[in-house]
Amino acid sequence: MSPPHPPILFSFASPDDLSAALADFILKAQREAIEKRGKFLVALSGGSLPKTLTALIGKQGVKWDKWQVYYADERIVPLDHPDSNHKLALDTLYSKVPIPSDNIHTIDLALENDLEELADAYEKELITQFAQKDSARFPVFDLVLLGTGPDGHTASLFPGHALLSEEDRWVAYIEDSPKPPPRRVTFTYPVLNHAVRVAFVATGEGKKDILPAILDTPEQGLPAARVRPVHPGQLYWFVDEPAAAQLAYPKTPFKL
Repeated sequence: MSPPHPPILFSFASPDDLSAALADFILKAQREAIEKRGKFLVALSGGSLPKTLTALIGKQGVKWDKWQVYYADERIVPLDHPDSNHKLALDTLYSKVPIPSDNIHTIDLALENDLEELADAYEKELITQFAQKDSARFPVFDLVLLGTGPDGHTASLFPGHALLSEEDRWVAYIEDSPKPPPRRVTFTYPVLNHAVRVAFVATGEGKKDILPAILDTPEQGLPAARVRPVHPGQLYWFVDEPAAAQLAYPKTPFKL
C-alpha cells in the first residue's frame, strides 16, 4: 500500500479569503462526488468551523439536495443547546440554505443515558449510508471538515486519550472530555483516515503555537497530526496568516 500523501497547506491573508477559497474547494469535491455516486457525503465538526462555511450561502452550483451531512463529533446535549455542534451548524448555515432536514444526520438523544447504545445507533446510520459493515470495512466520506484546538485535539479525540488507539469502531463515546461538556461521541481515526478528502480549518493567533507541533513535528503524535488519509485520500489545511505565523511547513498556492 502506498504511504499517505503529505498534507497540502493553503494560507490566506484573511478569514474571508479563506472562506471563499474553501467554498470553491467544497464545490469541486461536491461535483466529483455527485458524478461518481449521485450524492455528496460530508462530515463536519464544530467550533469555529461552521462560520467558515458561510461563503456557501447563496453560492451558485451548490446542490444541497444531494448533500448527506454527519457530525465528526457531537456533544451529548440537547440539539438546541448552545454547546451542540448541530445547533451551531443549523444557526450558521442550514437555516440559510435549502438543505433538506432529512439529509442532516444527528445523534439520537433518546439514548443519552446509554452512551454505548447512542454511539452504536449513530454507527448504524453510517452503516445504512455506506452499505453493510461487512462489505465496507470503513465508510469513505467525500469530505471531512475538521478544526483543531490549542491542545492539538480534533473532533473529540484528545491528547493522551485511550480513543486515539481505537481501530475497529466507527463511532466511539467519551465521558471524560478534558474540555466541557465531558460527554461526547466522535468518529474514530479509521473513519477520518478513509475519507477522499480531509480539510482542516485553523484561523487566528490562537492557533499559531499549535500548528508547528502538528505540521512541522508530526512525530509528536498530537491528535490532529494523526489524521493522515490512506492513499489515495488527501489531507488539506486551510489557515490564515495569523495562524500560520510560526509555521515552517511549505505553503502551496491555492488553485483548484
